[in-house]
Amino acid sequence: MREELSDAETIARLERALRRMPKLQREIFLAIRFDNLAYPEIAERTGLSVRQVERHFAKSLMHIVDAQVGGATWRRLFRCIKERSQR
Repeated sequence: MREELSDAETIARLERALRRMPKLQREIFLAIRFDNLAYPEIAERTGLSVRQVERHFAKSLMHIVDAQVGGATWRRLFRCIKERSQR
């Protein structure tokens, strides 16, 4: 059963997730989502490869989803996907 959150609780969870992220991961997330920077531009600014920027961004999204829906739900989803791929 899915928990319905108020806007205030959703924002609070997002803020907590952002604070708990590693600094570089948080900066990359904010650069992409709020500054509308492209991966190559962030890569150039940080000295990372585009692939590394993509990975940091993906991890930041997973971190946020985990904060919103909970780690157990996230792990169940991955387990289900893994089981289906092995069929």
